Amino acid sequence: MEDLIIDLLAQVRRQKPLVHNITNLVVMNSTANALLALGASPVMVHSPSEVREVVDLAQSLVLNIGTLSELTAESMLVAAEHANNIGRPWVLDPVGAGISAFRNDLLANLLELKPTVIRGNASEIMSLYNFNQVNTKGVDSTADSKAAIGFGKALQEQLGSIICISGKVDYILSEQHTAEVHNGHPLMPQVTGLGCSATALIGAFLAVTDHPFEAATAGVSLLSLAGELATTRSSGPGSLQMNLYDELYLLNEERIRMHLNLKHYGN
Repeated sequence: MEDLIIDLLAQVRRQKPLVHNITNLVVMNSTANALLALGASPVMVHSPSEVREVVDLAQSLVLNIGTLSELTAESMLVAAEHANNIGRPWVLDPVGAGISAFRNDLLANLLELKPTVIRGNASEIMSLYNFNQVNTKGVDSTADSKAAIGFGKALQEQLGSIICISGKVDYILSEQHTAEVHNGHPLMPQVTGLGCSATALIGAFLAVTDHPFEAATAGVSLLSLAGELATTRSSGPGSLQMNLYDELYLLNEERIRMHLNLKHYGN
């Protein structure tokens, strides 16, 4: 799996794919910088009047529902439906799933469009499978990622999407494969939007491969790895965020082979 991730990173840096993000206002700047540091090209277009044209231009689509409005909800549905119509891969980040009826209704409609990849924390993944039945705390998870594996597998079987569950250990689930990422650091949750950045990186890798499980594993793995490496020279959350961009930029074959802690299983 390391060889595939190294190859996908090289492809992103060579092709510099355009990744269309309809994302939340809290993380828009940080996800754009993460994509740039990796080697991709971000575009943030939210108006329903132009999202179809941008989906046409982009190689992938990222939907992040963190700061919803009626306008962005409409844009997401228009963009996802158009992405399906023209064969563009797209990734859904169900931030705060379960906290409101409006959010749950949008998510139910987006799930009907069958995202290529879904990435969320344990509570979000559990909520997607069983709306209104999972205890959440805003956008933070109240459950360990391992506790959501059964929900993730059921969701994967239902939708056919690749499911990524973030936590102390990150899990990536497909019909035939499971990956576990054992990188990361306890300081990372103190920086807002790092999970959202992982979602954006998945979008970059979806743009350069026809294998969504590999793209999802690469995005989750390299964000967790860059965060872990960044903590070695960070004194707190502020410097961690700054150093994370540098670590994404500095990722190469040697650093991946030396530090990536990834397990891959066939189901």
